[in-house]
Amino acid sequence: MISEDLIHREQEGNPIRVGASAIEWMGSGLVAAFSHVPGMEISAVANQDVPEGIEALIGSGVPEDQIAVADEKGEIEDLIEGGKRVVMPDPRLLAEIDALDIVTDSTWSPAIGADVAEACIKHGKDIVLVNIEADVTVGHILKKKAEEAGVLYSVSSGDEPGCLMELVDYVRTLGYEVITIGKGKNNPLNTAATPDLVAEAARKQDKDPVQVASYVDGTKTMFEMTCAANATGYRPMQRGMIGPKASFENVSQIFALAEDGGISRFPGNIDFVQGPSMSGGVFVTVRVSDPRIQADLNYLKVGSGKYFTFFRHYHLWFLEASISIARAVLERKVWLAPLDEPVAEVMTVAKKDLHPGETLERFGGYTNYGVMDVVEEARRLQALPVGLSPGVKMIRPVKKGEIITWGDVELDESKPVVRLRREQDALWGQG
Repeated sequence: MISEDLIHREQEGNPIRVGASAIEWMGSGLVAAFSHVPGMEISAVANQDVPEGIEALIGSGVPEDQIAVADEKGEIEDLIEGGKRVVMPDPRLLAEIDALDIVTDSTWSPAIGADVAEACIKHGKDIVLVNIEADVTVGHILKKKAEEAGVLYSVSSGDEPGCLMELVDYVRTLGYEVITIGKGKNNPLNTAATPDLVAEAARKQDKDPVQVASYVDGTKTMFEMTCAANATGYRPMQRGMIGPKASFENVSQIFALAEDGGISRFPGNIDFVQGPSMSGGVFVTVRVSDPRIQADLNYLKVGSGKYFTFFRHYHLWFLEASISIARAVLERKVWLAPLDEPVAEVMTVAKKDLHPGETLERFGGYTNYGVMDVVEEARRLQALPVGLSPGVKMIRPVKKGEIITWGDVELDESKPVVRLRREQDALWGQG
């Protein structure tokens, strides 16, 4: 068991040493979570804001005199081997530190996540991304490069895609037919949400309004479900998915196949639901044809009829990322990775009328949001992947609600995330 292996390492004084590319709220939360895990430690934090990285370590209980700042490989190696925790400004440098067993990235940025992951692969270092946005944007090429280099590339446990993989594996192992996989959205969908609109709610939750707006406008949900789709092969039934209101009591009937009175047009679809009873959870709805198994599941109060939903009522984000990171080191197993070819994409949509010269903002801003669709449609439309959108300049006007295409923007081709995406698309004759 992983827990026993970690306790053993703790007793031996041989913890798994993790390097974390961390920033802002999620990164500091990851550092705090690791402080409670036996047999593991965040030995190095890469953060452009060095004082913020130091503060995260101090907040997790590391004495200030045990923290050092360095930016050269040799010095960092010596400090870690001597038992110090190190803060460095350059996240790519994590890949070169031999004293680290594995690296993780918990930023929101596909650009940073892709850069860190590629550096790790080049230097033979395993990488686990908490950053699902990077995986959705360039995960297929990163996985291919990792396989060629003989290192592990994985998305972490904890966020909805990682939790869904557990449930999907569970029902597949039992031999049940998967009809729908999905999540319960934490708030009603409003694609027009801006930081101003959600400012009061963000203040009450002590969260960044931009971050909260990316949840409300659906961009985060689209990233999550696209990550899960590309790892399982399950597909959305329509652009943006359907997102019906549902409760645990009626979700099985809602996602029954159309022939049985539900909304599912085919087995193996992916969606989300709205409503408080399933908020924050993930679910898998299955169809069971065997009358005996139906009767047993009915008796066990899993559901009724021939459709049943298996529901995990929570996901713990970065708080449970340590499980997948430990599994990668101890068992050499990937928690979640994309299939060889993508099945879905998150396209960029104008949140307002856009004009040449305007710059697209990070997810949750005022300029654009993301919407999921099947990859064939995204390619037909030449839709700009929303993971590439932060910081790009418009060169053509686009009306509110329209898809932003590759040709509507000017991309910085020198950025690793753009180069990787070009390389990924070339695998299927795109670009």
